[in-house]
Amino acid sequence: MWYFLVRQTVPESSQYQKLQKKAILTEVELFNEPYENWYVFTVERESYVAFMDYLDREGIDYDLTSDRPTRQDLLLKMR
Repeated sequence: MWYFLVRQTVPESSQYQKLQKKAILTEVELFNEPYENWYVFTVERESYVAFMDYLDREGIDYDLTSDRPTRQDLLLKMR
């Protein structure tokens, strides 16, 4: 599995819906202000290239990891 991390403020509604359809699981990690919320899209190995291509074509900034990040990992990215 691959995990794509996208800040909640980045994708538009239509982009978000397309990403949800391409992922096998979508989670939202909620944080209080001043931190941003994150979308965590879980994608199978076989389809991660197509998922990544879509993000790149749409200009959506993301991080990619093979291990599911913890809340602490996401918080460290924002500091």
